[in-house]
This record gives sequence, C-alpha cells and structure tokens, in this order.
Amino acid sequence: MEQHASVTDSMADRFTRWCEDVVARLPFGLNRYVPATFLGFALINSFTFGVDLLLLTLLHEGLHLPVWLSISLAYIVAFGLAFLLNRTFNFHSHAPMGRQAAVYAVVVLVNYLAFILGVGSGLSALGVEYHVARVLAGACEAVYMYCAMRWIVFRRKRSADPVAAGR
Repeated sequence: MEQHASVTDSMADRFTRWCEDVVARLPFGLNRYVPATFLGFALINSFTFGVDLLLLTLLHEGLHLPVWLSISLAYIVAFGLAFLLNRTFNFHSHAPMGRQAAVYAVVVLVNYLAFILGVGSGLSALGVEYHVARVLAGACEAVYMYCAMRWIVFRRKRSADPVAAGR
C-alpha cells in the first residue's frame, strides 16, 4: 500500500519515509542491515560535505587563507549545518539541544583532530592535492560520525519494559 503525505506531515517526516522506502527496496536482503538513518545520514552529510568543499575552495583560493585555516573554518560551518539537519530530518530528536550540542562538539573535536587535521592536513603535507586529501579524510570521518551520531549524540533512551517493570 502506497503512503501519501498528509497536510500535517512535515518535511522531516517525508524525508524519513522516503529513506525508509528506498532502504526497503534494497536488493539481496540489504534492507535488514542498512538502517534508514544511514541513508539519511549519507544524503545529509554528502550535501554538507559539498558545502565544506565549496567553502574550503572559496577560503583558500578566493581569500588565500592557509589550508589549515580554510579547512577549519569550512569544517565548522559544514558540521554545524550537519548537526541541525541530522537532528531535524534524520534522527528526529526532541531532546534538549544544549546537551546534544555539547556531546556533538566533543565528537566533532575528536573527528577534527584525528581525521580532518590528522589525515587531511597530513596527506596534504605529503603532497596529495588538498581536495583529494580532504575527500580521503572525509571517507574516514563518515564512518566515525555516523556511528557517533546514531549511538552517542542522538541515541534514544530505551523505554522501560512493562513486563520487567512489573516484576
């Protein structure tokens, strides 16, 4: 049965339903292993990664800022946008934003130091073209960030088991 969007459905609800529909159609039984939030994360973070690369290029080539500073500024803007979009459209979080933002900031700091500066700047220093270095670092950070967002930043509290609560 095909679901149609109602007038009261939000864009976030439609985005999630679309991701669920796409994942449900994955071949080879992959729909049992690929959560809809993974597809949502991939779409949102691909978009914000594009924003990151665009800002990196504008800052480094347009404003002639050093690579490390261009990477850092573009990264901050892109990850702020990714937080808001994932919170709203992908994980539908209604938890207090302040605590989530603080946890997210720690996750992003670890990601920044390990993958962005470590891998990205390291590869660039070794002679890899800075866009290529950033893409390689982005592949590493994607795995880390999805796991952190799903199981740490936007984790859902388990509801009390009514059967266990009655014992």
